[in-house]
Amino acid sequence: MEELDFATAEQALATASFGDCRPIWYSSNYVFLAQLHTPDGEAILAVYKPERGEAPLWDFPDGKLYRRELAAYRLARALHWNFVPPTVVRDGPEGIGAVQLFVPHDPHAHYFEQRERPELVPQLQRIALFDAVANNADRKAGHCLLDPTGKVWAIDHGLCFHHQYKLRTVIWDWADEPIPPVMLRELRRFASELQAESPRLHPFLELLRPIELRALWERLERLLDRGRFPLPGPHRSYPWPLV
Repeated sequence: MEELDFATAEQALATASFGDCRPIWYSSNYVFLAQLHTPDGEAILAVYKPERGEAPLWDFPDGKLYRRELAAYRLARALHWNFVPPTVVRDGPEGIGAVQLFVPHDPHAHYFEQRERPELVPQLQRIALFDAVANNADRKAGHCLLDPTGKVWAIDHGLCFHHQYKLRTVIWDWADEPIPPVMLRELRRFASELQAESPRLHPFLELLRPIELRALWERLERLLDRGRFPLPGPHRSYPWPLV
């Protein structure tokens, strides 16, 4: 995938008309691969997750998982870690939902393959830290997509930002190792902006409830205080299935 203009991609996703929309059958919720058409005739592939297709979850009883998808995208943008594909919330054939740019990728080159490639490690470490901040309860290996240019994209963030600690991930390879200095600086910059309630963060902050924002701040503080990647805890720390 060539270098992406995120703002242009967001605008296209928000305004293009829906064409062919086919279900992705292996998903637990309703998920569609949609072809969108821009006014100038460009065709865009996107993943569409409507609210009405969300399965009820005991630990996310309020639903609105599509809003958490958008919040994860905006958090990645706020961190300047642009590995979540452009995402918007809009109406579609099945009602309101998240619409995310489809990333061409090799489905067999998932996280367990990627971690064997040293040149990909910094990208994967940032995803691990992102998940710790976002409290991702479902980081499967298949949620890390490797595009043809060697960029790793992170998808499927509907189960993020719970106020209770729920980190479940396959990315424990660097557990308790020091966070690389450049990544610590990036996290500290974000923490400073968050503490100052920077206007730049308002599009992200407006998507979370106060209790969720307080919990996010506490997770971020713990990461910065320890300066190390998180460890698996006594709770369930791995998703299922793993891929």
